[in-house]
Amino acid sequence: MIATLLAQAAEWTRPDIDWHGIAPELILVVGINLILLVDLWIDESKKWMIASLTGFVMLGALVPVVTLAVVGDDTRSMFFDRYVVDEYALILKALFLVIGYLIVLMSQTELEEGGYYIGEFYVLMLVSVLGMVAMASSRDLVSIFVSLELLSIPAYMMAAWRKRDVRSNEAGVKYYLLGVFASGVLLYGMSYLYGTTGSTKLTEIGSALADADGGLLAMQVIAVAFVIVGFGFKVSAVPFHTWAPDTYQGAPLPVTAFLSVASKAAGFVGLLSLLFIALYSADGVYEPFIFVLAALTMTVGNVLALRQTNIVRMLAYSSVSQGGFILMPLAVMASGDATESALKAVVIYLLIYALSNLGAFAVVMAVSRKTKSGEISSFGGLMSYAPGLGALMTIFLASLTGIPPLGIWIAKLAAFKAVVDAATGMGYTLAVIAAVNTVISAAYYMRVLREIWMKPVPDGDTSKISVPQPIWAALGICTIGTVVLGLFPGLVMRFADLPDLTGAFGG
Repeated sequence: MIATLLAQAAEWTRPDIDWHGIAPELILVVGINLILLVDLWIDESKKWMIASLTGFVMLGALVPVVTLAVVGDDTRSMFFDRYVVDEYALILKALFLVIGYLIVLMSQTELEEGGYYIGEFYVLMLVSVLGMVAMASSRDLVSIFVSLELLSIPAYMMAAWRKRDVRSNEAGVKYYLLGVFASGVLLYGMSYLYGTTGSTKLTEIGSALADADGGLLAMQVIAVAFVIVGFGFKVSAVPFHTWAPDTYQGAPLPVTAFLSVASKAAGFVGLLSLLFIALYSADGVYEPFIFVLAALTMTVGNVLALRQTNIVRMLAYSSVSQGGFILMPLAVMASGDATESALKAVVIYLLIYALSNLGAFAVVMAVSRKTKSGEISSFGGLMSYAPGLGALMTIFLASLTGIPPLGIWIAKLAAFKAVVDAATGMGYTLAVIAAVNTVISAAYYMRVLREIWMKPVPDGDTSKISVPQPIWAALGICTIGTVVLGLFPGLVMRFADLPDLTGAFGG
């Protein structure tokens, strides 16, 4: 046995490592350990410093992402092309780090005032962001699954952070149980892919499926279906969305914002990598499947959102519905001329949706500090005593509706363009369904705006709302991003037109 191990060791080849390429991940790893040490040694009265330190870690990890983008157009491959840093990966790494920084700003005051364990919270959040950043570069089944679990397991604990709150406990348990089940389904599908192709590398799996004589094996069809189901849970696609409303309502608001944007985006990134690299030639299996998921997700999400009286649950179902719009281009990605436009549409949607949705949650956090309520009726008369917050909420909800010239209108336009470029009956049908759902979504967003602009203050209390500076900072960043990207859509389209965005999936 020892001789066998020595023989294998002699054949081992050291993988190439580009230290600049993995600098963002290394900075996050160092930051995680630094926060742990600081939390152990710092006095309780100075725990507020941990939030600032976490923010600097996020921004510090963003620096090499920028330098990698500026240095050149070359693609950096490591670990035998199983971990790739290209412009596609850099865009998404930057998105996850910016989201992480915004969540730090939104959570700082609530953690300090709520008596939560501050150090542990930020350690878990950094670990989750590390998983997301790794997901953007993963080009292997093993690294994708490890990244997915790395981002998910801390999120299970963060959802139950208010440990003396029954709803928070329920949120964490429900999220954990369904998450573990989805991970099992996903891993089962991945094992079938490995078993039938003999490789975990996405490009090799893609080549094996494309070269298969006589079409896909039954086990490969099952594998594709199981993989989509596994990621369907992560992106809260119907009917795998049942965890989302209860988890969003029970978790602390900063965690809810984190799950609705960062976790969802990371799920879509993993799904994108698998579909475009490994499963592209299996379009006969995944296109009808994703078509049904997209149509159900946007429709069921919108219909259920219409019935909600709690704004967090409404935003939860809104998030479900928005996921349907993001899935829509993927349902036709291998048809007609839709391949490139489908990828662009998903990336654009993830970038803009993150800013608008986080902004809406930041306003909810600010208002609930005064009203102590999450009911939509608690926003009554907001313009009369907090016109700044009322105006900002109007901007964010109008953007989520898709009203030009604010944010998401260009993302929805890109999604519609992708399904039209497919030039198929499935694409045109999905475009009609999406158009109807866009109108439906306007109803519940406008219901909130009616409360803000037209209804009286429910309790007659028109005292000013004290908004902490970190939340104002988060609101400022989200507002600037939502307005600027809506008024100047060429900025976000430039990201989607990066030369190797589709090349990322060609090798």
